Parts: sequence; C-alpha cells; structure tokens
Amino acid sequence: MWIGNETLEGQWTTLEPLEETHIEPLKKAVSEGESWKLWFASVPTPEAMPDYVNRAMQDAREGNIAYAVRLKSSGEIVGTTRYYHVDEANRRAMIGYTWYSDSVKRTPVNTECKYLLLSHLFEGANAIAVEFRTHFFNQTSRAAIERLGAKQDGILRHHQIMKDGSFRDTVVYSIIASEWPAVKANLLSKLRD
Repeated sequence: MWIGNETLEGQWTTLEPLEETHIEPLKKAVSEGESWKLWFASVPTPEAMPDYVNRAMQDAREGNIAYAVRLKSSGEIVGTTRYYHVDEANRRAMIGYTWYSDSVKRTPVNTECKYLLLSHLFEGANAIAVEFRTHFFNQTSRAAIERLGAKQDGILRHHQIMKDGSFRDTVVYSIIASEWPAVKANLLSKLRD
C-alpha cells in the first residue's frame, strides 16, 4: 500500500485508522452540533455511522485510509478525516470527509490533523500533490482549506447531485510538493500560536 495505514500522532491529536470500535464514539461526536443537518455537507447521521465506518474500512483495503480523531488530553473521539481517491501511479491523493464535534472547532485540532496528513503524504509517501474538494456554498470549509495554504484550481460546475436533488458545484484546491515546505512552515507557525 502506497500510503501506510498507521496511527499518526501529534501534540493534541492522534489519528487512528477507523475500526468498528470507533462507531459509538463517533455517534456521540457527530451528535454534538448536528453537522449532518447542513444541506451542503456530507456528514453522516448518528444512525448512519455503522455503515459510514464499515464502508470506510472497506475503502482502506484499497488504500483510501480513514481516521478517527482522538484528543490526547481527554482520550475523546471528536471526528474523522481521510485520504480518498488515492492514486499511487501518479502519487496523488485527496484529503476530505472531515468533520468534527462542535467542541473542537476553532481549536488546533483541524490544523494539526491536516499537518499530520500532509506530512505523512509528502514526507512519508513522496506525494506529488494533494487535493481538497468542497461544496461551493461551504464557506467554512473553503476558508479552512485556504488557511492551510492550498490554492484554488477551479470549480467543477454541477459536479454532483446532492441528497436533496440539488446540484453541487465543487471547488477544487491543491497543494503540490514544491509548495509543501512553505505550507508546513505556515501550519507549524499556527500550531505554535
């Protein structure tokens, strides 16, 4: 497997490859804030969590690694994130399917998670590029991706049909290997603040 399916550890968080034991803690995490009610987001409901985790575990066998996000201070599971559309031949992957409980929003958690994922990809797997995608109307996600230092590549218009039947315009961002040193310095600076 091109990207190793291993635990990634930072100062505030540990990213653990998703397992069935994460289902109940993730149900609790997703219930805080009810993010699944956002029409432009793809966040599972508590009831859908078993299917969500089992599907992610199946995808991991194909190199698409999903993680539960654990706070080191409390041991609590507070969300999830993953690599998907992993393309070993072209040394590219996407990072997404990220959501957190409300209690850790506007904390170092997302910054550190992205730092761990990007470091693992660029430094551990010698990636050429990483891509992020989000709904055009998900301004919170777009701002977070831009704060990482990713650059907007474009917008895929009417890219997907949403659950409610509306069309999703998908904003595509990327970070390429030559940009990683500056992005890394930026993320480390944010984590020190």
